Amino acid sequence: MSNTIISVRELTKCFGDFTAVNRISFDVERGEIFGFLGANGAGKTTAMRMLCGLSYPTSGSGKVAGFDIMEEGEEIKRHIGYMSQRFSLYNDLTVWENMRLFAGIYGLSKSETEKRATELLEKLNFASERNTLVGALPLGWKQKLSFAVATIHRPEVVFLDEPTGGVDPITRRQFWEMIYEAADSGTTIFVTTHYMDEAEYCTRVSIMVDGEVKALDTPTRLKEQFAAKSMDEVFRFLARGAKRGE
Repeated sequence: MSNTIISVRELTKCFGDFTAVNRISFDVERGEIFGFLGANGAGKTTAMRMLCGLSYPTSGSGKVAGFDIMEEGEEIKRHIGYMSQRFSLYNDLTVWENMRLFAGIYGLSKSETEKRATELLEKLNFASERNTLVGALPLGWKQKLSFAVATIHRPEVVFLDEPTGGVDPITRRQFWEMIYEAADSGTTIFVTTHYMDEAEYCTRVSIMVDGEVKALDTPTRLKEQFAAKSMDEVFRFLARGAKRGE
């Protein structure tokens, strides 16, 4: 079995005359924490939507978990997890109801749902909150629950779109511990973030500018390449010529 879980070649997405994603190519290995960085408008969310089977490319090719992004979008959805900045939870449902709902969407049987949800609640120390409405939970708890829901079906890849926006530094650190644990168990993490300190936590980092991948390597090598002390310096160097803005 190939160790490559995501493979993209010359992937392009146009909206009329506007090229949102311009011929990007990269591979992601199983178990990697792959950081997908870029300023607002760089094209990273558009690229992620194509990889999740939510949008068709204009041209180019790609595979996620062995499935073609052009032809097998529904299969891709069954083999991935997805978490957005808004956490994708239903505030008017309880913790348990949210878990049961998403487990059903991902195709788990009733017995599998019961076992997996109970397992995750114990792991998160959420057992006492089983019947609590999600809307009543603190933001950090919602974030952890959303990650648990995205991984309830044990997906091969989890896509995290700005997952730590708006939470405090301690909660962010706790969330990254969950990411490390998932990666250690073999799950591939594909994460977008605008926190440059979080880029340091990734196995490798891709930086998009104006729809193109301008750099891709480990954080250490990128800092060496650009003679930078931090990933923030690397990002600022690459983004300073960007034509697109927020």
